[in-house]
Amino acid sequence: MSSFDVKALIGETTEYDKKQYLEEKKPKSWCKSVSAFANGIGGSLIWGITKDDEIVGLESPARDAEIISEQIKIRLNPIPHFNLRFEKVEDKTLIVLDVYSGDQTPYYYDGDGQLIAYHRVGNESVPADPIKLQELVLKGSVSSFDCLTSRYSFDDMSFTKLKATYKRRTGNSFEHSDYESFGITNEEGRLSNAGALIADECPIRQSRLFCTRWNGLDKAPGVVDAVDDKEYSGGLINLLQAGTDFVSNNSKRAWKKTGDGRIEMPDYPERAVLEGLVNALIHRNYLELGSEVHLDMFDDRLEIYSPGGMCDGSRVQDRDLMRIPSRRRNPIIADIFNRLKYMDRRGSGFKKILSDYRNHPNYTSEMEPSFYSDNDSFLLILSNVNYKKQNDSAHNKKTEKTIENMNRIKGYLSEHDGARTREIAESIGLSPARTRALLNSMEDVVATGEYVNRRYWIKK
Repeated sequence: MSSFDVKALIGETTEYDKKQYLEEKKPKSWCKSVSAFANGIGGSLIWGITKDDEIVGLESPARDAEIISEQIKIRLNPIPHFNLRFEKVEDKTLIVLDVYSGDQTPYYYDGDGQLIAYHRVGNESVPADPIKLQELVLKGSVSSFDCLTSRYSFDDMSFTKLKATYKRRTGNSFEHSDYESFGITNEEGRLSNAGALIADECPIRQSRLFCTRWNGLDKAPGVVDAVDDKEYSGGLINLLQAGTDFVSNNSKRAWKKTGDGRIEMPDYPERAVLEGLVNALIHRNYLELGSEVHLDMFDDRLEIYSPGGMCDGSRVQDRDLMRIPSRRRNPIIADIFNRLKYMDRRGSGFKKILSDYRNHPNYTSEMEPSFYSDNDSFLLILSNVNYKKQNDSAHNKKTEKTIENMNRIKGYLSEHDGARTREIAESIGLSPARTRALLNSMEDVVATGEYVNRRYWIKK
């Protein structure tokens, strides 16, 4: 038997499961993937192929297809949109089940006295926790956190920052009728969650920004751990401006003469920083309590962490950054920032970040911005384009430090039966964001679960 390229069979879909045969008496073993695909970006199940991509085929494909179709109609609630097809490979017949992303989420597995909604975490289908389930419910009701009516009174809020920024960036005055057209209030004049997040004194506690300028290349304890440290609260416009000011105040601006003037060369391209912060504040998951946006600056890089991964459930590091379609977790907030001319509706933030770096005079391929995400977090890493390594030994020392940190992670995991990111980070003295980035880059580490339940193990 020969190995087969799965992508050639299912196309460009990024989610799929392979089954050697149909487990007729254990429908949950594959129905949970149907639930997860329908609740996410879609995907495919293939029967007649081993985990090693060896084609073995099915003995009774027509009968198996009937069982698959019937079980979906019995076990999935509501029934997702799907397509069953047969594929011939090397005179062997396979069944491919294409499950499409649904708009009636959550899609539950209904069987064995259980009603469970699944979603994808890496290449696994796992039960949705309460936060994820709430996201799916909102999606299925064609709703989002920011459009829900808040428990705060509009009359108790002020929007001076919004009005001033709108005037400055558009030249137009903010009218009272704009509160409703912007989605800040509903038809009854009640304040939405988007309105609460935009208000000058935002009452939603998890909407905060923690900024730190660390001394050195990581958070390891030293004589001076942090050079500057700020915690910002208030409306999203305040947070955006505070964040960009913090980066500017803790950066250097190099320049060089040209024939007709000079070229400014800031440590971090300003548009890239703005886009990164806009992305973090607008697209973060506000359902996740007790977690804020973090901006960490080091000698050689800037990291922006936000709660909540890609809203379609995919991992950004697995996607083509130039072809990611626009999907907005908080559409009202995104629309407000669009009206303020901080972003556009085409979802081109990733492209602008990459373009801003590639157009910088000091840019090299080693400075390419890095994007990482899982189901409960998003991390953007921007290189300091003016950071100069003193010599090759300094560069080697940095590489050795990364390897050392990875080995410390492996050592901790080998001594514990699974561990959470924060537990690992506290043990080795790194930030949760940096630890998560290292974990995502380690091929011999696997993870299950998400949010507070996400745990890592050494791959066996």
